[in-house]
Amino acid sequence: MNITKAFYLTLGWISVALGALGIIMPILPTTPFLLVAVWAFSKSSPAMAARIRGHKTFGPMIVAWQDRGVIPITAKILATTMMSAAAVYLLFFSPAPQWAAFAACGVMLGVEVFILTRPSR
Repeated sequence: MNITKAFYLTLGWISVALGALGIIMPILPTTPFLLVAVWAFSKSSPAMAARIRGHKTFGPMIVAWQDRGVIPITAKILATTMMSAAAVYLLFFSPAPQWAAFAACGVMLGVEVFILTRPSR
């Protein structure tokens, strides 16, 4: 096994682990980590990439994104609601420096715009 393949395989498994943590920890998003895992496995272990794409729960969302750039409306609502709640916390209740709160909110706003401009079906 060459070093590049080992790197992608390691990245894939780390992403799967973080995605699994995201199932039980609401602050970590599951699907983006699984998207990274499928990408990394496609370069190192196509069988694992196919296994994730075929997963009964997460597979349809991953296939929809990879094949058609689709983000389901429920995922859009959940993501934008959670980011908006995080922005309210950062701006009004967090002890973080104001510049950091505004920077984080700017990034979240950019992500929300990206999410909302993707097709839903």
